[in-house]
Formats: sequence, C-alpha cells, structure tokens
Amino acid sequence: MALLHVSDLSKYFGGLAAVNGVSLDLFDSEILGLIGPNGAGKTTLFNVITGFLPPTSGKVIFKERDITGLKSHRIVEIGIRRTFQVSSLLMNLTVFENVFAGFHLNYRVGLLKTFLNTSSARMERKEIKQKCMEILEFMGLARLKDETAKNLPYGRQRALGMAIALTTEPTLLFLDEPVAGMNALETLETADLIRKMRERGITILLVEHDMKMVMNLCDRVTVLNYGRKIADGKPEEVRKNMEVIEAYLGRGKYARVA
Repeated sequence: MALLHVSDLSKYFGGLAAVNGVSLDLFDSEILGLIGPNGAGKTTLFNVITGFLPPTSGKVIFKERDITGLKSHRIVEIGIRRTFQVSSLLMNLTVFENVFAGFHLNYRVGLLKTFLNTSSARMERKEIKQKCMEILEFMGLARLKDETAKNLPYGRQRALGMAIALTTEPTLLFLDEPVAGMNALETLETADLIRKMRERGITILLVEHDMKMVMNLCDRVTVLNYGRKIADGKPEEVRKNMEVIEAYLGRGKYARVA
C-alpha cells in the first residue's frame, strides 16, 4: 500500500495545463526524485499536493485518507511538510531561534498562559528547547546555533530550512530543489542529510535539477514534461529512456541524462 497515492491529478491556469493527469505512488521510507525540464510542472504538482494550490481534478490519498484540496496548514498537521526554493528563514534571528519558531504549530499551552509565564508554559518552552537542540545536532547545525541566519553559508541556510521542516515531525517531506546553488561539497553533505532523514523513518519526495545527485540518491525517479508524466522507474532505467532524453536535449539527439 502506497503512503502517498496521486491519481490523475490536474491543475489548469485558464486553458493552460500546468499539471495534466499525473498519477504516482510513493512508498514508506522511499526517496522519490521528481525531475523534468524547466516549466514541466514539478513545483505546481508540489503545491497542489501540499495544499498551496487547489487541484482542478484528480485525487491525493495519504495513508489511505483522501486529502484532496485540504488547506496547507491541515496538510502539515497530518504529517506532510515541504521546503521552498526561496528561503523562508527569519534572516535576522539566530539558527536556534529559527528552529524554535518552527515549533509554533506544536504549542499546546495557550497564549494567555505563555504571556503569564505559568509553570506549564515554562515546562513546554524547556521541552521545545531540548527538541530544537536535538534537531540541530541531527542536521549538523548545533555549533552554529547562535549564528544569525543571514550570516550562514548558502548550504547551511538550506540545511536550516530542512531543520525547520522537521519541527512538525513529518512522515513525508517534500524538498523543492534542496541543492540549488550549492557547490559539490555542499551537495554531497545535503545528500547525506537526506539519507539520514530516510533512516529516521521520513519518506522523501524531492524536486531537483542536479541529475547526478538525483541518480545517486533516489530509489526511483518520476519525470514530467509539459505537465505530463513521461517516465517512472529506477534511476538507471530513467537515464536510458529515450522520451526523457528527448525532453531534456531535443528530439533526435542522444546522450545520457546524468
């Protein structure tokens, strides 16, 4: 049984089909890569599944529950979290403060008790601070906890974005171009972090343009072109798929997509 089942999902903007009848399955503890040329519909598909855009048609099933059209905050509450291409960090706050702020959806103590600094509010703050440090240790950011986010190297900023995503303890994590703009070393470090997340029991769906990283990291790869799924399979199968090669390089040209 798939953890996530997307069935014939479409999203139209006027007469333009940004996503056109896409179906895919994502299984527990799997890393699935979603690739395709610019404008293929990858981020739109992310946005529809995670509730940032309503679908035109189709269904999204998560843990056998129909979540089609749920608002993004409800999607987060049931165990799906995503990162964004554009940084959503609080740049003038420290690394620790950014992760602490990420726990706002988990607060159990009400605003009044927090304002009055009751014993229950103090206890919850202590628990959250401990969880913050656990996440920072896991992401290799603990020694940078007092560094202002804007002063971090780009790769560390992306790692901090993923750390914030972990604050809701997601079952399924969507990563939108996690290594965009990174150098080779940062890319390798990020790939290792993603593997560690999978080992922790988190299922991953990622959009990425770095083909070498995708082919080395992902269990399976799904390919979109003009909003339509054109291939799905193991990396070595997708790499040799002629329709995928033509989508990236143009009809009549042959080369390895790697």
